Amino acid sequence: MKSDFFKYQAQTTPHPLAIEIYHAKGSYIYDLSGKKYLDFVAGVSANSLGHNHPKVSKAIKNQLDNYAHVMVYGEFIQQPQVQLCKVLVENSPKNLNAVYLTNSGTEATEGALKLAKRVTNRAEIIAAKNSYHGNTMGSMSVSGVEKQNQAFRPLIPGTKFIAFNCDFCLEQITTKTAAVILETIQGGAGFVEPYNNYLQKVAKKCKAVGALLILDEIQTGIGRTGKFWGFENYNVVPDIIITGKGLGGGMPIGAFMASFDHMNLLKDNPKLGHISTFAGHPVIAAAGLATANTILEEKLIKESLRKEKLIKKHLQHKAIKEIRGKGLMLAVLLETPELATKTILKCLDKGLILFFLLFEQKAIRITPPLTISDDEIIQGCKIILDTLDEVTG
Repeated sequence: MKSDFFKYQAQTTPHPLAIEIYHAKGSYIYDLSGKKYLDFVAGVSANSLGHNHPKVSKAIKNQLDNYAHVMVYGEFIQQPQVQLCKVLVENSPKNLNAVYLTNSGTEATEGALKLAKRVTNRAEIIAAKNSYHGNTMGSMSVSGVEKQNQAFRPLIPGTKFIAFNCDFCLEQITTKTAAVILETIQGGAGFVEPYNNYLQKVAKKCKAVGALLILDEIQTGIGRTGKFWGFENYNVVPDIIITGKGLGGGMPIGAFMASFDHMNLLKDNPKLGHISTFAGHPVIAAAGLATANTILEEKLIKESLRKEKLIKKHLQHKAIKEIRGKGLMLAVLLETPELATKTILKCLDKGLILFFLLFEQKAIRITPPLTISDDEIIQGCKIILDTLDEVTG
């Protein structure tokens, strides 16, 4: 299978990890040889409930027995879609009372940008340097790493980039600005949190000039950072939020949320202002509903903060310069990119899955399932510490 993988499947990097997967359960992934790997990555923050969670699997199977795709998004009333939207609204600020489901996070970004332009009748977007919002053309246009973007230019014009956490830079937000789009915690940049009430200051500036604040909650949302939405940690309420990843319980999903007054602008003048064939797919929506309900019912949101403390307690080493992030969205910063790469690969040999971050090459990603046990956390941390002893000894 490995030879066919390299022969027939388009590759995303020169050196994929290339584990041949047999099955996965809970916090573990198993390869064809029977070797098991403790998963400290969760499909890059996507498998909130681990692998093959019984409630998610049951919801998928039950929905398949009823119906799968029946009509393009928004025409027929389908119970899984409606119920998922209701749960999201019930766990969001009052102004975020309308949900548009999508197939992925980057599609949610596209929808949010279109909505902001439609609401404000403006074209300019302000985004952050070192940001990442997805890999379609619109999302790349507001992602602030030129190394990623340069080969695909020209992108969509009209974006200005400011430094994250820079108060002075907020002067660039003016009456020409349709929206400011920010990650609540910068992901690819190394899990950089906002500080000194930065997001509140952005929101205040946006309100003063009539711009909208879009917060990208694709990684930080759905309980990973100790609140249902990550922005709740920073006492700010955006005008539009984007979500994805952890909402699907391992299935592909996205959504953007705003007020009904704003969202209604996409349905007329022109009609079909935003449309997607498979968005809100009933099987995916059923998986998302089961995921969100399980996270809420099993109190996994508060648990993510307790487990953050447990990880930090058991992950102390002279080679670790800093642990950034919040909840179960953590980045371990080492001295050099080479040291981070060696650690990730040697841990993989020992049966622990870690991963890289997009732009901060000295960082090691730790984003395990919210369901990971204390014993599994301690076990994984020990593998990391033993490996750091080896690679720095």
